[in-house]
Amino acid sequence: MVGIVIQENESIDRALKRFKKKYERSGVLKEYKKRTFFVKPSIKKRMEKIKAQRRSQRNDIND
Repeated sequence: MVGIVIQENESIDRALKRFKKKYERSGVLKEYKKRTFFVKPSIKKRMEKIKAQRRSQRNDIND
């Protein structure tokens, strides 16, 4: 559960901005989207393989 404590004399806009940032970083929405539909195991394996290739390419560039 994501939540924030509103500071004294803090505007609602600023508090909302902090909440949105914290919510986005926590990965709640990403997890929700991942669980809303079924992905076949073969497609899941293919996606993981593609992610690994991208990660490998990024690491090669940075080294």
